[in-house]
Amino acid sequence: MAKKITPYKDSQLGKKEQVTQMFNTISDTYDGLNRVISFGIDRKWRTKVVEILMEKKPRNILDIATGTGDLAINLVATGAEKIIGLDISPGMLAIGKNKVLKQKLDPIIEMVLGDSENLPFEKDTFDAVTVAFGVRNFENLQKGLSEIYRVLKPGGAFVVLETSVPSKKIYKQGYRFYTKKILPKIGRLFSSDTAAYSYLSESASVFPHGEDFNNILRKIGFIEVENKPQTFGVASIYFASK
Repeated sequence: MAKKITPYKDSQLGKKEQVTQMFNTISDTYDGLNRVISFGIDRKWRTKVVEILMEKKPRNILDIATGTGDLAINLVATGAEKIIGLDISPGMLAIGKNKVLKQKLDPIIEMVLGDSENLPFEKDTFDAVTVAFGVRNFENLQKGLSEIYRVLKPGGAFVVLETSVPSKKIYKQGYRFYTKKILPKIGRLFSSDTAAYSYLSESASVFPHGEDFNNILRKIGFIEVENKPQTFGVASIYFASK
């Protein structure tokens, strides 16, 4: 079992409440920091998620942990008639809603405040469910994944984009140095909440990735499970179906 990592180690709040507090605090700087710490490659990864789903031609999509809505907006390219972006942070959602309105995508995209572990949708609702950089923030990973399985239609696609740790030694050493020494310092330039960016790097380093995460998906009941490492293995795209 992965070590439990929380944003604020001295807080008496549960992980879910701490994550909500953290993202509310850093919401104004989150997009800019993402571009910096990933060197803009995160956009390329999201494009690959969209390309995977284009083949499935989903009519409706649920984007969980949608944050400021980047992936939800990208998913319009799949041709889906309805996309729901769900997040637990009102601060992140507010920014996402503004993006959607500016691009006049509100007839397609609906931004919803909600908990990934208690989804407010009926069983077998969505043709596809996506999560980008969000599953490691679930307080109860198996419960969150089980909820996703519940609301996904039989034959529906589940795609996860998440950070991972490179398998090759030289890349792994560089990754660990960057995430432990450099990333938190960059975070301090963008936000006074230094604990937030320490949490984001630490949670990425201990989260189960590769075959370990594949096996968790299979245990939930997902089939056709596979993962595709991205950019030397610093991120992975996982695909599964119901």
